[in-house]
Amino acid sequence: MIPPPASEKPALPTSGPEFPSFGEAVGFWWKLGCISFGGPAGQIAIMHRELVDRRRWIREPHFLHALNFCMLLPGPEAQQLATYLGWRLHGIRGGLAAGGLFVFPSMLLLLGLSWLYLEWGEVFWVRGLFHGLTAAVIAIVSGAVIRMGRRTLKSPALWGLALGAFLAIGVFHLPFVGIIAGAALSGWLGARFWPSQFPSGDRHDDVLGGSAASVVLPPTPAASWGRTGRLLVVGLTLWWLPVLLAGLWLGWESTVFQQGVFFSKAALVTFGGAYAVLPYVAQQAVEHHGWLTQTQMMAGLGLAETTPGPLIMVLQFVGFVGAWQHPGTLPPALAGVLGGLLTTWVTFLPCFLFVFLGGPHVESLQARPGISAALRGITAAVVGVILNLAVWFTWAALRPASGGWDLMVIGLALAALVALERFKIGVIPVIGGCAVVGLLGRLAGLS
Repeated sequence: MIPPPASEKPALPTSGPEFPSFGEAVGFWWKLGCISFGGPAGQIAIMHRELVDRRRWIREPHFLHALNFCMLLPGPEAQQLATYLGWRLHGIRGGLAAGGLFVFPSMLLLLGLSWLYLEWGEVFWVRGLFHGLTAAVIAIVSGAVIRMGRRTLKSPALWGLALGAFLAIGVFHLPFVGIIAGAALSGWLGARFWPSQFPSGDRHDDVLGGSAASVVLPPTPAASWGRTGRLLVVGLTLWWLPVLLAGLWLGWESTVFQQGVFFSKAALVTFGGAYAVLPYVAQQAVEHHGWLTQTQMMAGLGLAETTPGPLIMVLQFVGFVGAWQHPGTLPPALAGVLGGLLTTWVTFLPCFLFVFLGGPHVESLQARPGISAALRGITAAVVGVILNLAVWFTWAALRPASGGWDLMVIGLALAALVALERFKIGVIPVIGGCAVVGLLGRLAGLS
């Protein structure tokens, strides 16, 4: 782990709740990695509930600015959001801990499930075990959309941007990057010609739900060419060194090396989340490289959907299965582990580099009224995008492929929403309770 430079060690806050220690933050990031079900919408919802509403480590404006920034980067936005917030709290070591622990539990679990899949065939019990978690995710995402919409959409124009983003991505299937660019332009123009509809600046923190009772974040490091150069050298070395070592050890035509190169390129084009890049990855991995079959690709997607962590973890399954089935001179199990781990490494390491390079610039842009208004427009659009994800996920969960309605998920989701929003029960008890009910339903033949 890279120790934070002296300039990036957080200063102690002088007001607000007690600033979390690094150990306390690590405990939270580990818990988050273990319960982050439901794709980006569910994961962002959990972070918002825990960090903004419950622990008050992050104020609402900081959370939304961070979300805006991460939505613009290639890669899994929820993992990058965790990395960014960890960096804001405890510098580079905080970002490494947050982003790494966000992925680590799902990486271990998916490695085991991938091995089970190849050894024993379809792992049907996984879907049954996590069936109840679907209801918890629906409740968590629904509550987050309601809270973020209530705190963010404070004018008809912002409501219009959210609705426009929802329709653009869900109905017209417009590119995600274009939607965000259009929202930013609308916010910037709106602040110039219709300022009452596009407020910007810290004076609106109360509108966004920011609270003086939240912790005071340490200052960000100054952006400089020296800092940028050091991060690039370290980051690019860590990124490509394992790939080159795999090529030197196993050969430049080996599956593991080829996967390292391919998924390194894929990490640069994953704008718009996992669903935007999966068709490209599936086509290349199945049809061009022949690492796995279409049936295996769909099985991997199912496993990734029912485990914690970002959905893009399905790429680890692709790397594992591809290397297992084309091991070269290695035992299949060892080749699979190497392929899966290298794929995960080159998929997520660039995310840290992007966040650490761009973080100081994003923080400095918040002080500019025009940029802040543009980010406010993006925030409104993000609410619409998350709403689209929530609707898509909920509809898919409530209307299974077998037809009809999943009455157990409907009832359990409503109960979970009431538990979270009305009785303020914590996320972990709700997730655990839903998982138990789902497992019992599976044993009873209801799922």
